[in-house]
Amino acid sequence: MEDRRFGRFGLSRWLKRIGKLLQGEPRNQDEIIELLRRAQARQLLDGDALAMIEGVFEVSDMRVRDIMIPRAQMKVIDRDDDFDAIIEFVLSSGHSRYPVVGDSRDEIIGVMLAKDLLRFCHDLEDDAFDFNFMDLIRPASFVPESKRLNVLLKDFRRTRNHMAIVANEYGGVAGLVTIEDVLEQIVGDIDDEHDDEGGSNYILRHEDGLYTIKALTPIEDFNEYFDTHYSDKEFDTIGGLITNHVGRVPKRGERIDIDQFHFRVLRADTRRLHLLELTVDPPSVLSRD
Repeated sequence: MEDRRFGRFGLSRWLKRIGKLLQGEPRNQDEIIELLRRAQARQLLDGDALAMIEGVFEVSDMRVRDIMIPRAQMKVIDRDDDFDAIIEFVLSSGHSRYPVVGDSRDEIIGVMLAKDLLRFCHDLEDDAFDFNFMDLIRPASFVPESKRLNVLLKDFRRTRNHMAIVANEYGGVAGLVTIEDVLEQIVGDIDDEHDDEGGSNYILRHEDGLYTIKALTPIEDFNEYFDTHYSDKEFDTIGGLITNHVGRVPKRGERIDIDQFHFRVLRADTRRLHLLELTVDPPSVLSRD
């Protein structure tokens, strides 16, 4: 019996239309991003909003090891430090959370929150002042280097932790990661008055010889770290150098070779690069800590 809602040939036309619609739907993440970029080009989407959406997608592909603060750069407090030493260290470094270590950086006792020191400050002049550092230490959260950032962000929200100690495959301490580090991959760099402006904040070396480098790394710092002589007259950052070398903004996952340096784009949006992975050839170049 003929369906009068479609007519004799109406059903086949509708099926074709539905088929075209389904064929036009994005089939993977890259096609979704491409659609969003077209929308941004037509001014249907703000550029900053697009950058954050791309950051959300990229977080699911990145792992803790890509953004962690290496063990050598961790700001830690020794369990044997007295109150005056701890206060001085907290005031000079300006962070809100600190790993507490025992005999070495592999022995993480827990985490101390700077705000927990406040209740002792008004008792300093009291002759009966009694400061027991161990009472302030909170349990530390540990995560593997291979953990995906989107999963880590969910864990941070669920546990209300803002910091986790990163463990390597042998159980040692590889570094630490904070919720701010993860959010920066989505919204961009979150700078405050306590952020280190030195090159060590831009270039992170991993134990396997890989490096994670912020695209905003000044070329001067890159030259000093790797003993190179790239010009900074036209471009101030390593991201600018790479973009000029390619002739466009490289996409996420793209690989770029410049001399002995092999870059892989970890994060980028339509306007600029954000985060890079680097390997250096020959291996003898990897001698700097």
